[in-house]
Amino acid sequence: MSFEFKPQHKFLVGIDSDGCAFDTMEVKHKECFIPNTINSYDLQGISKYAREAAEFVNLYSKSRGINRFPALIETLEWLAKRPEVKARGVEIKIPAGLVQWIKTETKLANPALSVAVEKTGDPDLTQALAWSKAVNETVERFVRNVPPFPFVRESLEKLTGMADMLVISATPNEALKREWEEHDIAKHVAAICGQEIGTKKETLAAAKQYAAGNALMIGDAPGDYQAAKANHTLFFPINPGAEDASWRRFFEEGIDRFLSGTFAGAYQQQLLDEFDSYLPAHPPWENK
Repeated sequence: MSFEFKPQHKFLVGIDSDGCAFDTMEVKHKECFIPNTINSYDLQGISKYAREAAEFVNLYSKSRGINRFPALIETLEWLAKRPEVKARGVEIKIPAGLVQWIKTETKLANPALSVAVEKTGDPDLTQALAWSKAVNETVERFVRNVPPFPFVRESLEKLTGMADMLVISATPNEALKREWEEHDIAKHVAAICGQEIGTKKETLAAAKQYAAGNALMIGDAPGDYQAAKANHTLFFPINPGAEDASWRRFFEEGIDRFLSGTFAGAYQQQLLDEFDSYLPAHPPWENK
């Protein structure tokens, strides 16, 4: 396990934050991540295409919700393949040092990256760290007054006293703590686990302390489901674009099914089939 956690209840519920509990994905990526990506990686000459690629990777594809560093590489890779980018003579460099760091480091966050920069002086890592710090600074300035989705608070209250709840996210801990405390819902969770703790898969390993069928992950991205699947955990999807309806469904029927042991099987499969239909694997510009 990535952190010490002792069960207090019979059930465990892991909850992703950005785009799942809070409607923060759009503002964070469109106003914070993407402008800094264009600036840090000199993409001004193809800003339209950079924006499209970054939005596809981070918001509108099966990569939605992945850690910022792999997402940056994927965005640059899409741009490198795009004919319109080549036609403008803009060279897209894939930072090999960052690619290698992602392959060998599990805690993909600024603290570990800072150590790697200090140790190696690698220019790719130095650039990525500057970009990531700039993103965090912009998020701190821009993202406020974004409440949880309807029925998030009600669901947390319904589960209180019945289940241990963990925030399991790829967002930095400081931002998570600020957002959950700002809206007075941090009190419902046993721990807030961001990118510094480890991957979602590593953090959700806490589920191994519970009986089969007694652990559930709530998420809005395929990576959340993969973390649940890797830990033999049930999964309730918050469908992108239909978050309000998803949380209402969780509050009205999902919680009761989970606590009564009727979640696994046909109901779980129905949820997964619906979820899979919401996010494409291929970008819209490939169909033009």
